[in-house]
Amino acid sequence: MLDFFKYLTAAVMTIIAVWRFPAVRYADAHRRALWGGYAGFAIALWLYTPAAMQAVERIPVVDLSALLRHFASTAAILAALTYVATSYGRSSETVVPRHVAVSRWIARASYKTGAIGVALLTVLFFTVVDRAKPSHSFLIDHAGQWGAAVYMTVFYFFPLITTAVCGYQWTRAARQAESTAMRVGLGLMGFSMWMGLAHTVARVAILWGAVIFPLSTSTVEFLVDATAIWMNVLFLIVAVGASIPTTRAAAVRWKTWRTLYRIYPLWFSLVEAFPGTSLYPPGSRLAELIHMRVPGDVRLDRWTQDIADACEKLRYYAPKELLFAAEDRTASHTDPEPAAEAYWIKAALQAATTGRASRYATSPLKPKPFVDTDSEAAWLTRVSVTYSHLTTDQARMLLEQSVRTEVEPTGN
Repeated sequence: MLDFFKYLTAAVMTIIAVWRFPAVRYADAHRRALWGGYAGFAIALWLYTPAAMQAVERIPVVDLSALLRHFASTAAILAALTYVATSYGRSSETVVPRHVAVSRWIARASYKTGAIGVALLTVLFFTVVDRAKPSHSFLIDHAGQWGAAVYMTVFYFFPLITTAVCGYQWTRAARQAESTAMRVGLGLMGFSMWMGLAHTVARVAILWGAVIFPLSTSTVEFLVDATAIWMNVLFLIVAVGASIPTTRAAAVRWKTWRTLYRIYPLWFSLVEAFPGTSLYPPGSRLAELIHMRVPGDVRLDRWTQDIADACEKLRYYAPKELLFAAEDRTASHTDPEPAAEAYWIKAALQAATTGRASRYATSPLKPKPFVDTDSEAAWLTRVSVTYSHLTTDQARMLLEQSVRTEVEPTGN
């Protein structure tokens, strides 16, 4: 059961770290720090799993997995402190609240302290910790040894400070949060930090208790396993708390991705017909949807502008009667207006590939009351649905019909 919790917690923390990885691209210190915290804890949690421990054991350094996970945890803790220090309170404030000032001071001091701590951990690990034989569980197998107690006390100094600072800041921020999602999310994260503080105090007490009052192996094993389960539960609470405020953002991101997927056929045809319309050559649908050159909302804004620019160029190729012919053709369509625009675009593209541009542009497409990119993208999605089902023959027949309509009055 304990091993299951280890793998589950490591997997969940890894998913969150991967989800927040795009934050690394932005020049936003606290978003990068938050990602660093999740990534560091994910690495540390994986190093707690039996599979990772067995893999590290192949390196000829006894108990190296313990040292590595303590390094990863320390890095994650420093990132968490940075996140808290940069998230609450504006640096431009004339009077900085005391709790914010204290958090910033601790965050600044943590880097030098962290470097000293990592060096001290390394020295203690190779000097005072009894590593005569590999341990299955570092705390259980080294219980009662003063060297291991000193080593772990130095390590637990960092989570002791971090959980206290983060617990206070997140609990305070939860009370002041405006939205319910943010209030619940921050409340859970604050609660998990108080759990972390209790976990740290309990672990230090177990270590020194075993030194001062020798405990049986079964007692130590029970206490260590109980606090390990406690730790895994608190990390799961952190994961839930961190995910709740981002639920809306996830829904928006999914909606944007789905819109890009739907308007891709329309966008690709237009930017391929008029090279230079897009900032970069168009790729396949899969390549366009998985690349991370720009955020999805920015890319959607660019695509809608690309489509609008290409449609302006099509006006120099489309016959004057083409739009009227398209409207007549789609009069009985379930969604006639966007369908007429789709027919016009498909037929005008046929004209652009077979003829030369006119000196004068035909009438523009009917104006739409767009208020933002989302409303324009919603319209283009409806256009693209019909466009994707149109064949070349249908477009050519519509184009020929519109040309005949222009010529017939002259022949009368």
